[in-house]
Amino acid sequence: MTQTTSHTSPTEVALSDGDPRRGFATALALGGTAIANVAPGQLDGPTPCTDFTVRDLLGHLVFVLRRVSALGRGEDLSSVPVTSGIGDTEWSETWNQAAREVLAAWSDADVLERTMVLPFGQLSGAAAIAVYTGEVTIHTWDLATATDQRPEWDDGTVAAALVAYQRVLPPTRPPGVPFGPAVAIDDDRPLIEVLAAWSGRRP
Repeated sequence: MTQTTSHTSPTEVALSDGDPRRGFATALALGGTAIANVAPGQLDGPTPCTDFTVRDLLGHLVFVLRRVSALGRGEDLSSVPVTSGIGDTEWSETWNQAAREVLAAWSDADVLERTMVLPFGQLSGAAAIAVYTGEVTIHTWDLATATDQRPEWDDGTVAAALVAYQRVLPPTRPPGVPFGPAVAIDDDRPLIEVLAAWSGRRP
């Protein structure tokens, strides 16, 4: 496996420990590192997110960031088009640009107090960014697993993501929820594996 190492990222920001945007920025930086380490020959491979190849998953990750940007700007999520037309050599550049845009859209602390409409209900901005920290993190795990990487997970970020997911995702999932039922796993497994299992994966 490839041991993922960190690199200077446009998503590095200085925020207080209690600010949920800090965990999101950490998740973005780790996601960017994993994307940069994807080899061209891996793009057509399968992922734990069974509907997606690696290339599809990269497109979905960019799409997620663009939706979070729209939320921060107060826009309707339905206005965000599905990601398309990105060349196989352009994923890191596209991700980094999307990361800069999402952090700019969430740069005002007042956005954390705003009520936001998400596909599964209404949440405060603070709760919404915690949920999207979970989505970026679990899809980074999907990507890393599919491409034989071992990221250096930040336990604080993963723990916050797990708490957010446990609040919005019941163990059994109703139709239409894009996650399978939670998978039983020992609590002493690494936090990232507990998050993966809660998201319906089998780590």
